[in-house]
Parts: sequence; C-alpha cells; structure tokens
Amino acid sequence: MIKRLFKCLREYKLATFLTIFCMVIEAGMEILIPFLISLFGNEVNSGNMSGVYLYGGLMVGAAIVSLIAGMLGGKFCAKASTGFAKNVRNDMYVNIQSFSFSNIDKFSSSSLVTRLTTDVTNVQMAFMMLIRMAIRSPLMLIFSFIMSFAVDTTLPVIFFVTIPVLTGALIIIARIAFPIFRKLFKRYDALNESVEENIKGMRVVKSYTREEYETQKFTNVSNGLRKDFTRVERILALNSPIMQLCMYGALIAVVGIGSHLILHTANPTLQYTDLQSLIMYSFQILMSLMMVSMVFVMVILSAESGRRIVEVLDEKSDLANKDGAIKEIKDGSVSFENVSFRYSEDAEAYALKNVDFKIESGETVGILGSTGSSKTTLVNLISRLYDVTEGCVKVGGVDVRDYDMESLRKNVAVVLQKNTLFSGTIKENMRWGKPDATDEEIVYACKLAQADEFIVQFPDKYDTMIEQGGTNVSGGQRQRLCIARALLTNPKILILDDSTSAVDMHTDAKLRKAFADYIPETTKIIIAQRVASVQDSDKIIVMDNGKIHAIGNHDQLLKTDSIYQEVYYSQNKRSDNGGDR
Repeated sequence: MIKRLFKCLREYKLATFLTIFCMVIEAGMEILIPFLISLFGNEVNSGNMSGVYLYGGLMVGAAIVSLIAGMLGGKFCAKASTGFAKNVRNDMYVNIQSFSFSNIDKFSSSSLVTRLTTDVTNVQMAFMMLIRMAIRSPLMLIFSFIMSFAVDTTLPVIFFVTIPVLTGALIIIARIAFPIFRKLFKRYDALNESVEENIKGMRVVKSYTREEYETQKFTNVSNGLRKDFTRVERILALNSPIMQLCMYGALIAVVGIGSHLILHTANPTLQYTDLQSLIMYSFQILMSLMMVSMVFVMVILSAESGRRIVEVLDEKSDLANKDGAIKEIKDGSVSFENVSFRYSEDAEAYALKNVDFKIESGETVGILGSTGSSKTTLVNLISRLYDVTEGCVKVGGVDVRDYDMESLRKNVAVVLQKNTLFSGTIKENMRWGKPDATDEEIVYACKLAQADEFIVQFPDKYDTMIEQGGTNVSGGQRQRLCIARALLTNPKILILDDSTSAVDMHTDAKLRKAFADYIPETTKIIIAQRVASVQDSDKIIVMDNGKIHAIGNHDQLLKTDSIYQEVYYSQNKRSDNGGDR
C-alpha cells in the first residue's frame, strides 16, 4: 500500500527530501543545545570567559540554524503534502474515468466521493506528519538518549524501563482501534449516500412531506458514526496518559536520584549543570515520544484510508481495448447473436437471455416492454458499457469488443430519460458532443431536436446559463437539449432511452419526422413507454423479462402479439374500429 501511494509523489520528491533534510538539521541543533548549555555552565563555574563567549555564541548559532531549518521544513512540507494529495486525487479520478458501469457498481458513487475527499485528506495529514514529526521525533529521541549518556552514564538507564511499557500499550491500542476504523469508513459511505440520495430526490421528499423521515434517517447514520468515533477516541485517548505516566515518572526519578547524588555524595561525578542538561534531554525525550504517539494515532487512522484509496488506484476496468482495435465504423447496422448477459459472475439470474435480432443501417427501431424487462440493459451492450456474458453484439458487422471504445462511443449516441446537463451556457453544453462545433451546427442540431423554438425565447438565447443538472429548464426542455447534444456528434447510431417521456405528443411527432427527414442514414433506436412514439418504426421489438417476446411492425404486432395489444389498447380508449375497450 505504502509503495503504491508513494508512486504519487512524482514531481514532489525533491520537496519531500528537502523537508526531511531540514528536519534532520533542526533536530540536530535542538539536541546540541542542551549539551552546549552543560559546557557553557561548566565554563561559567570555572570563570573562563573565552569559553563562555564561545559556547554562548554556539548556542545562539544553533538556535538560529534550528529556526531557519524549521521554517524551511514547514514550507517544503506544505508543498510536498498538498502536492502528494493532489496527485493521489488526480490519479484516482483519472482511473475512475476508465471504470465501466460494473466497476462503479462495485464501489458505489457515494463511496468513491468519500475516498476522493475524506480518505485523501487523512492520507495527506499522515504523510505530512511522517515527513516532519516521524523524522524529527525519532531522531530527537535517539540522539537525546545518546547525548544524555554523554553527560552521565547512569541516570539515562531509567528511560529504558519505559520503552517496553509504551511499546506494549501502543500495540494493544492499534489492535483494538484498527477494526473500528474500518467500520467507521463504511459508515462515512452510508452517510454520503444518504446525503446524495436526499439532495437528488429533494423534490420528491418535499412533495411527499418526508423531510422529517429523511432527517431522522440521516440522524441515525450520523449518530452511529458519532458512537463509533467516540469509542475509538476513548481507546486512542489512553495512549497519552500511559505515555505521560511513564515519562513523567522517569523524569521524577532522574531529578530525584540526580539530586541525591549531587547533595549526598562526597565527590559527585554529576554536576548541577549536568543534571540541568539531563532534565532538558528528558523533556526532549518526552516531547519526542508525544510526537511519535501522535504520528502513531494518525497512521492508524490513515491506514484504512490508504487501503481504500489503493483499492481505487489498483482497480482495473473490466472493459479494455484489444491490441490493434478498429477505429473506423462502416455503418450503423446492429446485430445481436444469441446474446445472454448478467451483471456479475455471482448473479443468479440473467438480465438478458438468448437475444437474437438484426437492425439494418438507417432503420428506425422501437423497443417496447414493461419496467424491468431489460430494455436499457439491451442498448447498453451496443455502446459497450457492459460486455456480453454469452454471444456477441455487432455494429457495422464487427464485434463491438474489437472496436476502439472511444471510436465506438463517438458513433453511438445515447440519450437517457434523465440525461444530465452541466452548469454553463447552452452552447457549452452542446459542445460536450462536439468540442469544435460551430454556432451554425449547434443551431441546426437544436432545430432538429425541436429545442430552438424555446431557446430563442430566452433573453440570452444560446448564451443562456444552465444551472447544474439543468434545474432552471423544464423536463421536456432538458430532454430536447440532450437530444440536440447527441445529434451534434453526427452518430451512426442514435439511441433514445425513453428520452421523450417529458415531451408532449405533438413535439414527439415533430421529433420523429425530423429524424426521418434529416438523418435517414442514422440508425435510430427508440425505447419508449408510449406506443405512439414507436408505432411508425420500421420494426418494433417487444421485450418481456429479459427475452424478446416478438418482433414486427405496428400492424403485425397489433394482430399477433398479446403484450403489444395490451399496451396499445390500454393507451387508446377506442380501438381502430371505433368500439370501446
């Protein structure tokens, strides 16, 4: 995990090295100062003024060097830690962009948001502490021990008694706390999921006056998070009193025993100035252990975050281009050859089973079926958002797995029922489909999609700002803008996945006529709930429970298929002969 994360340092390796170098210098100077104080005191006691000036000057110089090194270390550390976090976040985001739908399903969007934000912040803080405190504190600890032995060979032995006690306490705390942290981050994911779901569905929440219920649901998750945090903080809080008990006990022993040796020994080898230096080294050892303890706590917290980040970084998309992938698509013909599909290897049921049909290039094909009949799953296989489990899907006579995915998806435009508009102008949203599109091309596409008629009514026309998610336009307007964006790519295949559900019947008819008149060579696949949206199609595919129930044109299906008949007559109060149904 650590090796994988440190690959993200890249251009910030130098700043990391300079931080460590500055910390070594700062620690060295701070360790040297108590020793110089001891020598300075001895020179004062002997009345040697040249020695007083020498060691006094050295102490001032050491303090200045320590100050400068500390300032530079802080500067380099800030650059290294923030840069490291930026690279980790960018690497995660870039890898997420390559994920297939099944990869996204594996993590969930709320968990990915937590990993990109909270987890990266935790790892950034741990990295910052590691290159500063985790370098400085152990050095201070080790050399304070060494320098204290240089002053006196007996009293520093007292500090060694505390090491096994502290080490044992830290190991026990880590073993208890780590599993709780793993549970904590799952609660974070649940909390983010609750917030995301509530905000997206705010209109539904308010229309059903379920604010109190949603608030209670959020409160329950939040309270669970609080309880887990309280529990783990109680455990981690034991670290400080245990450490302070050991170290202050050792400090009292040093002062007590040292004072006794100075006052009650005939020819003491330990002088008052030496005891003073030992006390300073004792404080340095104490502070170093406190810093090590803080680093230890942060590392425990960030270890689970690091593991979750590496999971995302190491995740490979289950969809990949073959070597020598085909980039040219001959035409918009589509064929399904005995296709079966399930969402995962562990899934018990197939979403699609034994699907077999062919669509000629330029045809208009309707897909009709009840909710859950896998209509959307079917068309997702055309643009290779998933790979088939059995059989194959061909576009232009070639298996979609043999195409370069970018080329394939540029030629297969999909408009969803709840397609997304992004914050920006209408023109900027249109250019998502074609970044170099001219204003004339944008207007033409919008006219085909019947969007121009309402765009020109806006004061700023095509420069009108669209709020995030398109909340400042109606559902029908949003759908027509999304259709226009898809048309702008000039695709060989256009898939409308119930994307005219918010459009009135008159506009829907105008859309279908525009498609027939102006993009006759484009294969048009229309998923709809309304028979009127597909009845003029060259062929209609009726689906039921993941299987094809019937294929034919409107007249054929109205005579032969029970599902089509039921849907048609339920949407039309009178039959073709005028009788009531």
